[in-house]
Amino acid sequence: MSGHSKWASIKHKKGAADAKRGKVFTMHAKLIAIAARNGADPDMNPALRAAIDRAKVDNVPNANIDRAIKKGSGADKDAAQYSEIMYEVFGPEGCVFIIDVVTDNKNRALTNVRTIVQKNGGNMGASGSVVWKFDKKAYFEVDAGGMAADEAELSLIDCGADDLEAGANGRFEVYAAPDQLGEVRSRLEAAGFKVEKAEQIWKPKEEMKVSDAGAAKKIVKLIELLEEDEDVNTVSTNVDFDEAILGEL
Repeated sequence: MSGHSKWASIKHKKGAADAKRGKVFTMHAKLIAIAARNGADPDMNPALRAAIDRAKVDNVPNANIDRAIKKGSGADKDAAQYSEIMYEVFGPEGCVFIIDVVTDNKNRALTNVRTIVQKNGGNMGASGSVVWKFDKKAYFEVDAGGMAADEAELSLIDCGADDLEAGANGRFEVYAAPDQLGEVRSRLEAAGFKVEKAEQIWKPKEEMKVSDAGAAKKIVKLIELLEEDEDVNTVSTNVDFDEAILGEL
């Protein structure tokens, strides 16, 4: 199980995933609005098509998507203007983070993120200081059902996977090119896989194992506080929590 998947399991245990649904819808609306600046027709605007595909993965209602397109394309003259910003962070215990923000107030976003980071054992990094430790990827969690493992792996590669990790009970974590999220998802479903999660992530080139529960709790606290901020879209880290301490987090 990857570090990314372990963190998702921790959030599920804490009930954080359901609590964040409203924020997830709002964040998708912001991202769609940004993409729609270059045209309201997804057939002519690949960035908008990708943003809509990501929103549909998270079950964002069509009405929300349509409103966001109107805001971004200029049909709604009173709509806020959003910007995407990436912060690079050195966290506690030697870990690193990439924090993706979508905001209509850059000063507020920077102040809030910097305050959270500095109060919890971290420091803001300069541009380029952390991002080189990660690769941007499309990420999927899939269930192969009764398909044989060898057959499933070959089929996943045919669907566009450039890396994969086999889990228990026919489940796989699949990585693909970041701009292929919607296309690979369609291929996976057509090939008979149940797609349980599909999103863009920053995949660490090398994960940092954390086996001490005390250190892990500091890192978890920082991630939770960042994810609660209204402007923060995603928090990516190179941390891989030891499975032996997951029950304590």
